[in-house]
Amino acid sequence: MTVIDNGVNVQALLDAREVLKDAPDAAQFTWRASSTWKEGVHSTTRVQEFFGLGEERSHNAEAVFDADHPEVFAATDIGITPIEYLLVGLASCLTAGVASVAQNRGIQLRSVQATVEGKHDIRGILGVDSDVRNGFNGVKVTFAIDADASKQDIDGLVAQSQKRSAVFDALTNPTDVTVEVA
Repeated sequence: MTVIDNGVNVQALLDAREVLKDAPDAAQFTWRASSTWKEGVHSTTRVQEFFGLGEERSHNAEAVFDADHPEVFAATDIGITPIEYLLVGLASCLTAGVASVAQNRGIQLRSVQATVEGKHDIRGILGVDSDVRNGFNGVKVTFAIDADASKQDIDGLVAQSQKRSAVFDALTNPTDVTVEVA
């Protein structure tokens, strides 16, 4: 018997699912990011603390992200644009889902490549045309997956990953966002 190892501890995920069925309060997480303006349109965002499983928690290490705009916008181009971070989140979430679903279904992966493109008409954010939305007009995700599986099974991996992706859900369904000034 061949042992499938995509590096995902599926048993731990399944165990967590069982525990959280009877403990919905423990399943309530609050993710946090704190952004500090540097200069121009450059900011640095830090992520480390979060709330989950009923208590305050911390990632093993703080993650630091620089956001800026390209030089064509008269900026310093120290980091990617904030809207590109949405593409990073979507690609990462869907790719992690493919690996998890493959492990659970006993499919050995050799490689997974997700390419995400967001079409964006920037006339909206520049105030050129108020009828042009500020966000993406459309997003396309293309997977190249090499696995010991049929095309149908690979399509199923992607479909299940999409179904369970928090980022895909947040981008494709309305989400309440509240902005306050302290």
